[in-house]
Amino acid sequence: MKHEFDLRLGALKTAYSDGSLNPRQLILALREQSAALNSEFNLFIHLLSAAELEPYLAALDGKSPSELPLFGVPFAIKDNIDLAGIPTTAACPAFAYTPECSASLVEQLIALGAVPLGKTNLDQFATGLNGTRSPYGACRNSVHPDYPAGGSSAGSSLAVALGMASFALGTDTAGSGRVPAALNNLVGLKASKGLLSTAGVVPACRSLDCVTYFTASSMESSQLLALTAKHDSRDQYSRSNPLWNDASAFGAPRKGFRFGVPKQLEFLGCTQSPALFAQSIEQLQALGGEPVEVDFAPFLAAARLLYAGPWVAERYSVAGTLIEQQPEAVLPVIKDVLGKAAGFSAVQTFEAQYQLQALKAQCDQLMAGLDCLLTPAYPRPVTLAELEAEPVQRNSDLGYYTNFMNMLDYAAVAVPAGFMANGLPWGVTLFGRVFTDQYLLSLADALQRQQALPLVGERRLSGPAPANTARNDMARVVVCGAHLNGLPLNWQLKQRGGRLVEATLSSPDYQLYALAGGPPFRPGMVRVAEGGVSIPVEVWELPSSELGSFLTGIPAPLGLGKVQLASGAWESGFICEAYGLDGASNISAFGGWRAYMQSKD
Repeated sequence: MKHEFDLRLGALKTAYSDGSLNPRQLILALREQSAALNSEFNLFIHLLSAAELEPYLAALDGKSPSELPLFGVPFAIKDNIDLAGIPTTAACPAFAYTPECSASLVEQLIALGAVPLGKTNLDQFATGLNGTRSPYGACRNSVHPDYPAGGSSAGSSLAVALGMASFALGTDTAGSGRVPAALNNLVGLKASKGLLSTAGVVPACRSLDCVTYFTASSMESSQLLALTAKHDSRDQYSRSNPLWNDASAFGAPRKGFRFGVPKQLEFLGCTQSPALFAQSIEQLQALGGEPVEVDFAPFLAAARLLYAGPWVAERYSVAGTLIEQQPEAVLPVIKDVLGKAAGFSAVQTFEAQYQLQALKAQCDQLMAGLDCLLTPAYPRPVTLAELEAEPVQRNSDLGYYTNFMNMLDYAAVAVPAGFMANGLPWGVTLFGRVFTDQYLLSLADALQRQQALPLVGERRLSGPAPANTARNDMARVVVCGAHLNGLPLNWQLKQRGGRLVEATLSSPDYQLYALAGGPPFRPGMVRVAEGGVSIPVEVWELPSSELGSFLTGIPAPLGLGKVQLASGAWESGFICEAYGLDGASNISAFGGWRAYMQSKD
């Protein structure tokens, strides 16, 4: 009889801490259950034996959850990611090799206490979005037997959806982490390129590949990302995570966030997906979001380049030699996809790169002033029968909203957003600028709480919402004087990409002074214990990367500190040191700097 374990990270930590469960008991039980499920779902290519698991379990002896953040947490690994001593096949037996060391990310997770359960099934060479292109068997959906699990990270999504692992590693070049997440009621984090190391990963497109996390909740993906987003010298594409995207950036989204919605929505004839997507828009609005229509044409044009352009040659560079030497070793559908590689010249490759760069400039401009974009995870689900009848076209349908993401260097997270009438999970994708991963996960977490959909094992999202405010790559600055909109120093904000968020008031705890000297004439805003008033201010937003140069240009006696707004919120803003009030005039009664300057005119 199957024993259903609560594998959420917090629940496991509690169970281990109170002694009601131990890692060896859990992992060996999950191994037995996984073996029983494998005949039906084909989720594992290699399930670790008890002997192969023992070194990982023995390493936890004498340790505790207080020492290791992922103590005894079971996880699954897509079989194009190396685990030391276990064959890596990329779902192609003739390609298989046995690595001496694990992929960097796998090493990180094991060092944090996590235990690998096995290597999961995938579309061969990670070329596919459906999970049926494998000599190890097709992966069917975790909920509905007539549908695929989605791919290429099919087995990884099933390991989590079927309750065999707390989380799983997949990869995502064209949607391979987001499509299977949406089809199986999971969160699929496709982090910014280079944020999670790809050292020890069989490439699909080396310049585009990302390792992904599958989890039941957005908060768990946030925790895993915070633990493992490290620069890796083994990975030439690795990038350092900016501090605005660290663990503290995960929180509750502030009201007024702006999310883009495509003008050109495509559901390929599905009658249920439009209503589910409209519902997601309404739920984000209920959280305080403002929808903004966006021309989606350049995003779709970038998506078409992935398989219609020379990037298919980058895929061929991995499997090409095997195809030429042992053509029977590679599935026909994979050979057909990769066979287009020979048709592209070096000149065409550069031309395509120029075209992509032009499209990225357009897309970046469309995203300016937005906190994220919202799309369906896929236009409509496709059945296993449809995939068998038209394998290329129906696979392509699933990637309609995913193929452009890595081409344009954006971060993305797929999040559950409801169920279709037949019980099949349905999802949406939130995506945004590079290194806004924790902010996107914050929105996904808020959306999951708003929807209250069941998680794996029919559980509900539990625990309090994050207490802190979510952050992204934008910083807020409160101005009260010459930086106000239309005044002499406002150009310093606009030059740095600043955007006016709101005109408002400070809390009634301040006095405003006209400082000596000038031009430019400047005020000083000082917090006082008594006799304070509310000062008219503006809240501006500018890229965090520009905040340093803005700060260094602020002359004494002014500086940036924390200013309380009438709403009670505290934001970074201009404050004045006490010595700067020598020779200054108290102008609080004028009702703000703008009114004071008009009175002088």
